This record gives sequence, structure tokens and C-alpha cells, in this order.
Amino acid sequence: MKANKGIDIPLLTATILLVVVGIIMVFSSSYTYALSNTGDGAHYLRRVLMWAALGTIALTFCSAFPYRIWAKFSNLIMLAALILLVVVLTSAGKEVNYAQRWIEVGGITIMPSELAKAAVIFYMAATMEKNKHRIKTFRYGCVPHLLIGGIVFALVYQQPDFSTGLIIVSIMMIMLFVSGVNMIHFAGLSVMGVGSVVAALGYIFISGQGYKARRLIAYMDPWADPMDAGLQTVQSLLAIGSGGVAGRGIGRSIQKHLYLPEPQNDFIFAIIGEEVGFFGATLVLLLFAIFIWRGACIAMSAPDVFSCLTATGITSMVAIQVIVNVGVATSLLPVTGIPLPFISYGGSALLVMMACTGIMLNISKYTGIQGG
Repeated sequence: MKANKGIDIPLLTATILLVVVGIIMVFSSSYTYALSNTGDGAHYLRRVLMWAALGTIALTFCSAFPYRIWAKFSNLIMLAALILLVVVLTSAGKEVNYAQRWIEVGGITIMPSELAKAAVIFYMAATMEKNKHRIKTFRYGCVPHLLIGGIVFALVYQQPDFSTGLIIVSIMMIMLFVSGVNMIHFAGLSVMGVGSVVAALGYIFISGQGYKARRLIAYMDPWADPMDAGLQTVQSLLAIGSGGVAGRGIGRSIQKHLYLPEPQNDFIFAIIGEEVGFFGATLVLLLFAIFIWRGACIAMSAPDVFSCLTATGITSMVAIQVIVNVGVATSLLPVTGIPLPFISYGGSALLVMMACTGIMLNISKYTGIQGG
């Protein structure tokens, strides 16, 4: 199959602008924290610039690399992801804040769960295309994905990282729906999944034990414990509220000065709201909306099942993480550690996101939509 058009320019533009915003905001939000913990205010800036450069190489390569190759190697990529998810749970894994989610190699820290997100997308897309004529059957439409999804979720949960596990499962469910599986099967799996999550959250809440229970209780009323369980939520709301319409200005955040823990990570949207205000935060969300819109267009106009489902999975991955991250920052959802795509500090996440965007740009060359 030959490409019939150029890459999707709106998607590429939105991605570049989001990465630029991320670099600026990581530096601004992390300066005091980095100075306090490393003695170097530019510590996170240098690292995010390195990962952005690697991500740019990955995006460029993947946008030029024929997307069909990923279908051929989907099983191998999935196997590599599973091996890394097992390795991170051994002594080779690096523990930070009571969570063992990272592997450090030669001073470079990678997060296997980020690779697992992409691996699951490729694996599902390739498997569904292979079984497209039998997708309505439970054996071929659901069983292979339930098995791999269950294994990935179990391994990620052991880190422990319940929220990332749920996001991976959510991506899988969206891909199942788009693939055209039997709706009775899909409805049954959805009910079982939602019921399991509600039951798990109910047990955590009723037991009142552990940090997960404290997070749920703090979600109900963060101001009841503003110095401990509700600290992040309270400081995030104070940051967003004090930003007003136009913001305090880039670099002028108050909450980043050791009030909001690690503001360059999961709560970077709060610092965006504080420094550039409602207008700036809205523009950031508009860039994400453009990314999601173009991703949906690429998926709907994709030339085959694999490319359609791959674009669907990548777009869903970005959309879900944006919804969860912004929901947490604005106290619409309980506190959980999900980064804001392209913007939050995190090398593995940025590299995977940019590589996946490159794959979507390659797919866009084979579509019939306008805008590339």
C-alpha cells in the first residue's frame, strides 16, 4: 500500500505545541522543588529537554516507518512489555514513595507501564484484525483480550498502580467496542468491570485502611484534612482559583514553592491554571481537543482494521489521561497518579506518547481525509 497524502498537519502542530508548553511548564513548576532537592533549579528542565529530543526522533522515525510493521511485531512488543512488568517487581525495580514502578538503566529511568499501554494497543489491534471475521464470537472477540488484559492489570496493580491498570482496561474496552464485538458480550463485560471497580472502591472506603481509603475520604471533603490526605487537592484548588482569568504570569506561581508536592508531575495542570489562568488553561485543553479530533478522524478514515484500532487506542489513551488528570486537579475525581500527556514531567511517558503520535501521523498518510 502506498501513501496517498502528507501527514496530518493539525495533529502534528497540536503535538508540537503541547510539548513546548510541557517544557516551559515543567521548568516553571519544578524550579523551586528541584533547587530544594537537587541544588539545581534547572535539573528537570535539562532532563525534559533530553526526553523531548528523544521523543522528536521517535516521532520522526515512526511517522516515516510503515505502520503495518507494528502489526507484525505486536506479539514480540507485548512479550517485551510483560517481561519488563515482571522485572520491575523484582530487586531490579526502583522504589519511590512506596511504589515500585521504575527500572533504572545507566542513569536512565524507564516506566514499563507506559510501554505496556502502547503494547496492549498494538496487540489488540493486530489480534482483532486477524480475527475480524470471527470478532462476534466470544472465543475470538473477547477471550484473547481478556486474558492479556487480566495479566497486564495484575502486574501493574502489584506495583501498585491501580489507576494505570484501570486506564489500560478502559482503552481495551473502547477498542473492543469500536472493533464490532458482540454487544451482548460487551455489555456483560462492561457491567462486570464497573461492578468490580465499584465493589473494590466500596471495600477500600468501608475498611478505612491504607492510603487508597484516605484518598477516597479526602475526595469527599479535602478540607477536613488539608495538611495530610487532602493536601494535594486543597493546594491544587488554591492554585487554580488564584490564577483567575489571566493568571499570575509564567514563573509566578505561589503554590509551586513547596506547597503543592511535586508540581511538575500529576498536578502540573494546577500550576498552568495559576500561572496562565482560565484563558491559558482553556487553550491547553483546546490543543488536546484538536489532537483528539484529528485522532478520531484518522481512525474513522483508516485504510484497514489494524490502523483504525491503533489510532482509536492511541487517541483513547490521550483522551482518558487528559480527563483523569484534569479531573483530579479540579477535584472532580479522587487523587490518582496519572500524568497529563506531553506536559507532565516523565521521560518514558513523553517518549511513548510522541512515538505513538508518529505512528498516527504515518497512518494519516494513507487516509482520505483533508487537513494533512
